[in-house]
Amino acid sequence: MLAMSLKMSLIYLTTSLTSLHIVIHCKTILPIQLLRSILLMWMILLRKSVQVVVHKNSPRETHFRRAGPRQKVYFESEDVYACIVTCGGLCPGVNTVIREIVCGLYHMYGVHKVLGIEEGYSGFYSRNTIPLTPKVVNDIHKRGGTILGTSQGEGGNDTLKIVDSIQHRGINQVYILGGDGTQRGASVIFEEIRKRGLKVSVVGIPESVDNDIPVIDKSFGFDTAVEEAQRAINAAHVEAESTENGIGIVKLMGRHSGFISMYATLASRDVDCCLIPESPFYLDGPGGLFEFIRKRLAENGHMVIVIAEGAGHELISESLSATNKQDASGNKLFLDVGLWLSQKIKDHFTKSRKMDITLKYIDPTYMIRAVPSIASDNVYCTLLAQSAVHGAMAGYTGFAAGAVNGKHAYIPFYRINEIEKKVVITDRMWARLLSSTNQPSFLKPLSSH
Repeated sequence: MLAMSLKMSLIYLTTSLTSLHIVIHCKTILPIQLLRSILLMWMILLRKSVQVVVHKNSPRETHFRRAGPRQKVYFESEDVYACIVTCGGLCPGVNTVIREIVCGLYHMYGVHKVLGIEEGYSGFYSRNTIPLTPKVVNDIHKRGGTILGTSQGEGGNDTLKIVDSIQHRGINQVYILGGDGTQRGASVIFEEIRKRGLKVSVVGIPESVDNDIPVIDKSFGFDTAVEEAQRAINAAHVEAESTENGIGIVKLMGRHSGFISMYATLASRDVDCCLIPESPFYLDGPGGLFEFIRKRLAENGHMVIVIAEGAGHELISESLSATNKQDASGNKLFLDVGLWLSQKIKDHFTKSRKMDITLKYIDPTYMIRAVPSIASDNVYCTLLAQSAVHGAMAGYTGFAAGAVNGKHAYIPFYRINEIEKKVVITDRMWARLLSSTNQPSFLKPLSSH
């Protein structure tokens, strides 16, 4: 039994880019074995709790700077001239982020010059701006959309004009809200500013209802999108169960990533089948979608299908002429998979099976991103905005603010733009969905030779 009182005055836990450090100040000298045990215990705890992000292909962890206020501030408050721009598709919570950036600059740092750039990147050189004060942004978090307006496109072709405008106006902090295309544009703007040697902090705050931004735990607005999707799923379920052989189909957003569909399905408990881009499916034959629909109708008399907008497009291209058109951001324009699947199901069961079905198709695609953010997203947006302000005032630049493994961090632009996050269908969450819906994996068996 150890009869010694340990009088530790302070334990500091700090992180750096390459290593973890422990500094222990003691009023008494501890036995070397006990000290070694304490250090080992803290190292284990630190590796479990303070670890920021791990890349599976790297031998050691990759660490990002922890977000938050710094002891030393780079910019003098009276010298700061900040601007905020929103680009890309709408997302719940954009107005909340705008509000908290403005209020954070005003109330935490005494910055009184904040400019809103209207209509996306083009607003830099088309001179569309609005002064932003706490009074102007006071109630905007209660609205959907963005008070600054938005536009599609990365802005890469007009980078020189954008940076010229930043330099001419004397702006030294740029806050950019948008998805993957917007953050790629932000990275190009940052590189041009660095090339010119301008003392301008460029900060990105990633947004995407699809939740397809890599590295970060979750995009702001995602919780709200999933919550709003429940309304459509519930309506489809009511329609389906109210008729004999009723089928409700709901198409949700997700061009390349099926996170909204997966989480909305898990939250709903009324969905019988979830189809996402990462998990291929087929229609005819044993184990196909048609066979599953027939079995589920025989068991329950109705069913609900949730499909992401990017699912099944390899099947559409087989039966229809695929389009090669793109939107302003360079994304391929998809045909409506919900309408296509609805027609395929109708044709199969009414013509081939001689079976009467009642099918209702609901497309809330743009409704789920145009609503005000819910409470959890409002809190998340506040933390992201304040993290961005702290980083900019400390003189950091070329980074995006985001939560990584539960910790808010500053992530270099190149990490955000490396890849596109997708649902891993060999992961636990997809397995939980399969268990919840009791749907097959729709993987075709290997043909025997």
